[in-house]
Amino acid sequence: MTFAKGATLTDPSGLFNASLEGNTRRAIDFHNGNKLDEAALKALIQSAVSLNKALARS
Repeated sequence: MTFAKGATLTDPSGLFNASLEGNTRRAIDFHNGNKLDEAALKALIQSAVSLNKALARS
């Protein structure tokens, strides 16, 4: 799952585990058997939506 402007988002739970070297995007690679922190993922998605809405207004 790629977040186009993920580098500007805070990720206190450390969900981003891919595309970390770039200046803009961040991604989460999901693997079978790994436990997903659903609350943290939901919060990250909500942050991304808020950012996108704010950028659309400017």
